[in-house]
Amino acid sequence: MKPRSPVVAILGHVDHGKTSLLDYIRSSRIAAKEHGGITQKIGGYTAKTEIKGYPISEITFIDTPGHEAFSQLRARGANVADIVLLIIDAKDSLMPQTIESISHIKQSNVPCIVVLNKMDLPEAKPEKVKNDLLRHGIMVEGKGGEIPVSPISAKTGKGIPELLETILLIATDKELKYDPKANLEAYVIETKKDRRGIAVSIIVKNGTLHVGDVVYAGGVKAKIRSITDDLLSPLREATASQACELLGFEVAPLVGSKISNINEAEVAPQEELAAAPKKAFTSADFFAPVVVEQKKLAILIKADSQGSLEALLAILSENSNIEIILSGVGDVHKSDVFLAKASKAIVIGFNSHVDPETKDVAKQEKVIIKSYSIIYELLEELEEVALLLQEKEQATKNLKGEAKILATFVIEGEKVFGSKLNKGKFNLGDMVEIHRNDSIIGKSKIVSLKIRAKKVEEVKKDQECGLILSPALDIRVGDVVKCIL
Repeated sequence: MKPRSPVVAILGHVDHGKTSLLDYIRSSRIAAKEHGGITQKIGGYTAKTEIKGYPISEITFIDTPGHEAFSQLRARGANVADIVLLIIDAKDSLMPQTIESISHIKQSNVPCIVVLNKMDLPEAKPEKVKNDLLRHGIMVEGKGGEIPVSPISAKTGKGIPELLETILLIATDKELKYDPKANLEAYVIETKKDRRGIAVSIIVKNGTLHVGDVVYAGGVKAKIRSITDDLLSPLREATASQACELLGFEVAPLVGSKISNINEAEVAPQEELAAAPKKAFTSADFFAPVVVEQKKLAILIKADSQGSLEALLAILSENSNIEIILSGVGDVHKSDVFLAKASKAIVIGFNSHVDPETKDVAKQEKVIIKSYSIIYELLEELEEVALLLQEKEQATKNLKGEAKILATFVIEGEKVFGSKLNKGKFNLGDMVEIHRNDSIIGKSKIVSLKIRAKKVEEVKKDQECGLILSPALDIRVGDVVKCIL
C-alpha cells in the first residue's frame, strides 16, 4: 500500500470566494510549471504544495459546481472527497447557500475545514462568523470544538500556504492509502460532449488506469483511447487521487458512477441481481424507505416564505420522531433531491415550485417529493406517518425472533415450513405474525419445532428448522415469520 493525496471539495455561498481560491492555487501551480496559463476544465486538478514533512505533498481539488455536484456524487455512493472546505466571506458571514452546504457536510461525515475568506478587508468579522456557525452545530477551534479554521485572502494569497498545510495534516491523520495493483476504483465527476466525442472526467481512488484498458461504468463499457490531465498533458496511466479526462466512452456514464476494470454486474451474487430491480414509488409507499431504515423520519423542507417556514419548524420540532435534514426558503432544486437520496429522506414543499427537470431527477433517483398548499394537511399527514413510524419502531424493539420461509413440505398430512432464523429465537408455543411484502397476512401459533427431524423446544439465530403452525395459513416461500413479544 502506498500513501495517496487527499481529494478536497469546496462548498459555500456564491461569491464567497470558492472560484478565487481555486484559481489562486491553480495559477500558482501553473506559474511554477511554466505552462503559460493554459488550463482545461476537467472537474478537478492536482496541486503540488512543496510543503515538507508529510508523506505526500500534493492535493487534488474537485472543481465542480458546489453542493449539488457534491451531493450528487454521494447520492450514488461515490465517496470521492476526503476533506471538505466550507468557505465563508468573513464580512458577510453565513448566507443561505452556506447553511445549505452545512447540511450537506453534516450528512457526509467528511472532515471539514472552515475557510474564512476576505480577511484582508477591514469589515471582516471572524468572531461573528464563528458564533453564527455555533448556531448551526459547527463547533470550531476556540469555540468548544475541534473543526479547524483557516483565515485567508484568496485575492492576496495570505493564509493559503497554512490552509494547504492543514489539509495535509488532516490527510496524514486519515492515513490515506492505495494499492496500485488493486482492481480499478474511480468515480465520474463530470461529463461533456465536444468534437472529440464524449469526454469523462474522473478521479481515481484505487488501482491504476492505463490507456487501452477496458472499463465499465454503471453497465456502460468503454475502451480508453486517451487520458489527459487539466494541463492538456497526455498520460499513459492515472493513479490514485489523480483527476483526469478520458476518451473512449460511446455513452456518457452518470456523474457519481463507479469505473472499474471488472464488470460488477456480471460478478454480482445472484441474490443481489434478483433484488436489483426497484419498483417506482407510489402513494402507498409514502415515506416507506425511511421508516424501515431509520429511527427518525428524515425530511427536507422548502417553504415559500420565512414566516411559513418558521411556523412549520416550530410545530415539527416538537415531534421527536422527525429529523429535519435541511430547511430553507425557495423552490425545490436538484441539490435537494440529491441530499434527500444520500440521507434516505423525503422532500416536503410548502407552496414551493418544483420544476419539471427536478421532478425527472427525483423520479430517476427514486426520491419522494410531496407538495402542500395547506399547512394543516401537511402537519396531519406527517403526524400520521410519525405515529406509524413509532409503532413500527416499537415492534422492532419488541421483536423476539424472525425467520424466512425457504421451503414448504407436506409430511404425514401436515404442512411443514422449512425456515431459517435471521434474528433472535423462536420457542414452542410462540404466537407469530406472517408477513408478505411488508404486510401482515395473518397470525398463527408454533405447535411444532424440528431441527433435522428432531423435536426441539427452541431455535436460535442462524439455525434452520421445520415449523408447523396452527392454523397453517396460505404461507409461501419468501414469506417472513415474526414473533413479537
